[in-house]
Amino acid sequence: MSPRAIHCATKKNKTNGMGKRRGQPIHGWIAIDKPAGMSSAGVVARVRRHLNAAKAGHAGTLDPLATGVIPIALGEATKTVSFAMDGNKTYEFTALWGTATDTDDREGKVIATSDVRPTREAILAALPRFVGEIDQIPPIYSAIKVDGERAYALAREGADITLSSRKITVYSFDLIEESELESARFRVKCGKGTYVRALVRDLAKSLGTVGHIGDLRRTQCGPFSETDAILLDKWEALGHSPAALAHLRPVRTVLDDIPALALTPQEAHRLRHGQALALFPVAQRNPQAQLAQGIPVQAVLGETLVALAEVGNGMLRALRVMAYD
Repeated sequence: MSPRAIHCATKKNKTNGMGKRRGQPIHGWIAIDKPAGMSSAGVVARVRRHLNAAKAGHAGTLDPLATGVIPIALGEATKTVSFAMDGNKTYEFTALWGTATDTDDREGKVIATSDVRPTREAILAALPRFVGEIDQIPPIYSAIKVDGERAYALAREGADITLSSRKITVYSFDLIEESELESARFRVKCGKGTYVRALVRDLAKSLGTVGHIGDLRRTQCGPFSETDAILLDKWEALGHSPAALAHLRPVRTVLDDIPALALTPQEAHRLRHGQALALFPVAQRNPQAQLAQGIPVQAVLGETLVALAEVGNGMLRALRVMAYD
């Protein structure tokens, strides 16, 4: 595989001082199509175990009942996870009218019912209120921390939880299918921090009824779409063949929205060793880059990401240095 595609070491497994395997230093992103019934952490564990990867993480949690795109970061790609999480996301889901649950999904306990069923016209009239920058109160069964504890853990213990509203951005909210007024299917494109379960809850309330989410599928997460993703079982069936690693994408995949600065080998060496670089000569060689004080940039040598860096006071300083070996 070309270095443009990935950085994947082929060294034998190393051990730490206690004789435990550290795993292979594999670096890049894999977009997995998560099956229903599995946690995001469970997907990460299976990918890491299958590749015997030294380090792995994910960008954007999906509830166990949800399916769809979950980007898995391997090795040094874990240092770029925040950029993937900042990306926009697209979901398709079914709203079930007439029943509210404590989790705002089909796995929760019923807490309210209503005989009201919204018409298509009412739904279409209500949707614009949920587009743009809006306030949203997250579900109490969420990973938000309350006094150092996860809200879902406190909710399971029966604690009385009050969560504050947060600003979220919804770019589009479209009705794509109906089923005899008992349910409706939607597509939403939104920014980070959006709880789709809460959108369904609040939309139902605005329609004079109650509701909860049925099935939920994420079709896009940052630069990763469902056309890029591979079903977990299908990917594992490829074994340890080159076909499995062919799904590995570059560390830089999630960094398209930030400027890239080409370095010389000498500059790359200095940056890797914690030395700041004078910005002027670097900027002269990269006239296309839009640079501003305090913005993150990609410092690259050829196609290889050397570091995530920051511009400030006429200098280029590394924020996160990549270590591929």
